[in-house]
Amino acid sequence: MPSACVETSLDGFLGGRLVLEQPLQGYRAGTDPVLLAASVPARAGQSCLDLGCGVGAVALCLMARTGAACTGVELQPGYAALARANASRNDLPLEVIEGDATDLPPDLRQRSFDHVFFNPPYFAAEASTAPADAGRDLALRDRGDLTDWLAAAVRRTRPRGTVTLIARTDRLPEVMAAVPRVLGSLRLQPLVARAGRPAKRFVLQGIKEGRAPFTLRAPLVLHDGSRHLRDGEDGSDIARHLLREGGALSLSDPAC
Repeated sequence: MPSACVETSLDGFLGGRLVLEQPLQGYRAGTDPVLLAASVPARAGQSCLDLGCGVGAVALCLMARTGAACTGVELQPGYAALARANASRNDLPLEVIEGDATDLPPDLRQRSFDHVFFNPPYFAAEASTAPADAGRDLALRDRGDLTDWLAAAVRRTRPRGTVTLIARTDRLPEVMAAVPRVLGSLRLQPLVARAGRPAKRFVLQGIKEGRAPFTLRAPLVLHDGSRHLRDGEDGSDIARHLLREGGALSLSDPAC
């Protein structure tokens, strides 16, 4: 858990538009929070809720792009403190509340939001080995059930609002089985490192009370070429647009 004695780094996101402080040891935000933020169809004047906000990466990327109002919920006090510091550092009015994303504080249970999003722990606790760092362990290994995450998200979403998540593809069956019936118009966006490779991650978005058919989008390819280049930039055009330019990934548009 981050504290005053834990070493941190300052890292640039969105081509340097955002600078986030995060622990050198523990959970560190990478590309997933940026891709998740790019997928949320928020706009200025709307309200958003980030379940398990960590250092604030998803919410702050979304606020920088859209001007929407965001609230983040974070269980670990050290990460919540970093999220508040990062909001101040980037002059963005992120509200950070300490609490359990799947058992929200009573006052938050009285509120509803236009968009709710989350990056759940990557691994089921029973199917993975605990990292040495306790904060990283809490961030990466799910002690609850994805049913709880999705249920909490849907409860806080207004009718016709969206719920969006990013996760590892090996958890897709678990995610789909946990989707509440009230969450419809589902759109699944596979994410692949390079063309022709299996998707390792995906973004799933649904609309509360939506009735449109399920949509499986074409994979979004993040890198050009068949292998990593030791020197030079090999990010795809769409990846550069999303990760560096702060562009939006509309899951309702024709597939990329």
